[in-house]
Amino acid sequence: MNEADLRQSMSELAASLFARGHAVGSAGNISARLEDGGYLMTPTNSCLGRLDPARISQLDSEFRHIGGDKPSKEVFMHRAVYRARAEAGAVVHLHSTYATAVSCLADVDPACPIPPLTPYFVMRVGGTLPVVPYYRPGDAAMEPAIHDAALGTRALLLANHGPVVSGASLTDAVYAAEELEESARLFLLLRGQNLRTLSPDQVRELLSVFG
Repeated sequence: MNEADLRQSMSELAASLFARGHAVGSAGNISARLEDGGYLMTPTNSCLGRLDPARISQLDSEFRHIGGDKPSKEVFMHRAVYRARAEAGAVVHLHSTYATAVSCLADVDPACPIPPLTPYFVMRVGGTLPVVPYYRPGDAAMEPAIHDAALGTRALLLANHGPVVSGASLTDAVYAAEELEESARLFLLLRGQNLRTLSPDQVRELLSVFG
């Protein structure tokens, strides 16, 4: 996808996420890799529901700001994921309600707080969903922790903060973030019930086909 089309797609997909309440105010940020090795990123303090494609930040391959408005203060978060996952073409960070709620729970498995309830969770999000310990928002000290967590997964939760999801393309990353939000909602609806989760063999089969 050329840069102009990617800018337009980022604006449209961000507006869709905002319209459905997956981001509020100026919360959340999105980035995508350009064909030349650089990146596009939503600007700092911008609203995902009202992005101007022409003003989306442009970064070079070393994540230096070279065009558009000033990028999100969480550039380091995206850099950590891209450097951990060479196949990542986009990164979506949201404060979506249900995924963020799960990130606040103290009695879940920090290695994978949402069990494999549906095949779509495994297909879109992956087999693991680690929780990165709490850091103050905007604190670049979390970059190594995000990098280390992203080495083994396409998606992670920042404790008491929200999800960070990558995908091979911008559309893939957005779809995975949406699936994570719905899976978190389903998990919270079923808390306390006698769950039937997918078996390890079923998860392995899904990952072998869709992983």
